[in-house]
Amino acid sequence: MSTVSKGDFILMDYVAKIKETDTVFDTNIDSVAKEAKIFKEDGIYEPMLVVVGEGWVLKGLDEKLVGIKVGEKTVIELPPEKAFGPRDPSKIKLIPLRKFQQQKINPYPGMEVEVDGKLAVVRSVGSGRVQVDFNPPLAGKTLLYEVEVKKILQTPLEKVKALIHRRMPKIDPEKFNVEFLEKNITIVMPEEALNIDRLQLVKRGLAFDIQKFFPDVEVVTFIDKYVKKKTSLEEKTKEEEVKPEQKSDQ
Repeated sequence: MSTVSKGDFILMDYVAKIKETDTVFDTNIDSVAKEAKIFKEDGIYEPMLVVVGEGWVLKGLDEKLVGIKVGEKTVIELPPEKAFGPRDPSKIKLIPLRKFQQQKINPYPGMEVEVDGKLAVVRSVGSGRVQVDFNPPLAGKTLLYEVEVKKILQTPLEKVKALIHRRMPKIDPEKFNVEFLEKNITIVMPEEALNIDRLQLVKRGLAFDIQKFFPDVEVVTFIDKYVKKKTSLEEKTKEEEVKPEQKSDQ
């Protein structure tokens, strides 16, 4: 059975919980997300790509992935200092209520607000003052990650298509045609990918990824592919051309 090493491209499932309450706060498994009432209609529920050691997940989790066996479920415990850090009392502030009222905000406990460009959570509302907490919501919490590595990607093609899917998750990666030629990689883009917001930035990020993990690659070329759509008249003509001749019985 294969085990995970640093630098491996892995696909994994995970369920993240707060240890103290056993509350699920994140997962890439749709059934678990629905049961925990954290399912998002626009979420991506499929095995997640992680390049081990690259900091794509929490540092403590990244370190513990090394040595895990493919197909075995593993529970990884992360103390606060390996997760979102300890709670910092100095990050709890009192803000005048009028500052929120001026922005037509009626704060209440648990509400997420933005104060001077920083996100915070309202802890309490008193007479004229609001207590807000600038600590990350999971600061001070011990976390449990239930992890299952589904696969270690082996071939350059698998890895490049996984990197493409990470940048463009809404498009089937099999619709991208990837060609390797010495120190060049060419990616033929399907037409449906050409409507992605900020596509040029996405391409630039993908090219950076590829050249980082494939140091020998000097050039990444993207080809935008447009397929001519047949008109209804063309379709009708084509159907008539292939229709077999009707023979009369008379």
